[in-house]
Amino acid sequence: MRQAQTLLWKGQVDETLALFVNLRQKQAKNFCAYLQKHRHRIVNYAYYQAEGICSIGFGAVESAIKQIDRRIQISGAQWKADNVPQVLAHRTAYLNDLFSLKR
Repeated sequence: MRQAQTLLWKGQVDETLALFVNLRQKQAKNFCAYLQKHRHRIVNYAYYQAEGICSIGFGAVESAIKQIDRRIQISGAQWKADNVPQVLAHRTAYLNDLFSLKR
């Protein structure tokens, strides 16, 4: 349903659920249950795209993964598997301007 896709692109979960409220098919019920469970993860892509805040294409994601992969394979570098999640969390925070340097 094109209207549901348009609404979800704008992050409008309640409006999307309203489109399916009278449908009784199992697929519709499963879809509504999914939307209810994951509503906090559905963002307003239209806003982010209009503001130029981030790229939502797969190309940017794949590029970032390749950069991380190259850094992990640096000759002589040693990585502890236990530390990788923390390094990635710090990198994500840095890229999202979540670090505040107080002096």
